[in-house]
Amino acid sequence: MRAYFSVFRMRLRMELQYRGAMIGGIACQMFFGIVLVALYRALYASKPQALPIESVTTYVWFQQSCFRMLISTDPDLMDKIRSGNISYDMCRPVNMYWFYYARIMAQKLMGSMMRGIPMLVMAFLLPRGWGVQFPDSPAGLILGLAALMMGLLCMCAIENITMGFTMRTLDPRGMQGLLSLLMITFSGNLLPLTLFPDSWQRVITVLPYAQLLDAPIRLYTGAYQPAEAARIILIQTIWTVVLILVGMWMWRANRKRMIVQGG
Repeated sequence: MRAYFSVFRMRLRMELQYRGAMIGGIACQMFFGIVLVALYRALYASKPQALPIESVTTYVWFQQSCFRMLISTDPDLMDKIRSGNISYDMCRPVNMYWFYYARIMAQKLMGSMMRGIPMLVMAFLLPRGWGVQFPDSPAGLILGLAALMMGLLCMCAIENITMGFTMRTLDPRGMQGLLSLLMITFSGNLLPLTLFPDSWQRVITVLPYAQLLDAPIRLYTGAYQPAEAARIILIQTIWTVVLILVGMWMWRANRKRMIVQGG
């Protein structure tokens, strides 16, 4: 366990070095956030919806602040898979799945915090109907953060499955593009899931993608009451365990069939 914590801590420190990318990312996501909020306000001006505009704008700003958590990957691991240098890592006296799980989690966590926290602070300062509303209740805030952390664990498990496919194909573009499309669409990053038809929501809200972003935001805004938190976290836990088991199986299978050429 100490080895994985050390990997996690070193990756956190590495992410702190990219301050220029952080500033650029904040400016970019703030721009897109304001554009999306303006579009939703125009939609509500022509046709009011049942969902309050304040909840929609809050959803948008959480989308933007967590964007790094959803799309970031480990480029070092991809390069090692393509070049074959991952064979050197397999000589380490650690479980490779958990080794890279810790790296990916640190990357996504620190990347999201460095961009998301300043963005949310600025979004709180925007006028009502443009920025982030305060949580529905203190319990909603605490449970929303807990669900967000569970979503991070689920996201890391999905990322390791993507890497498992990369080990087989040596080209991450196909599978990563497919999973990214599903994730951005059904996590609520492209369009708030609360705006989907109710018949769709019965299905998409139990998919693993909805546990990454949609469920935590709904707990924060009060769309899900605190009494529903246990059910949501149970769904997140089940998906996380299932995805981790699938990922570990894929990594073991890939290790058995791996061929390293050269000297």
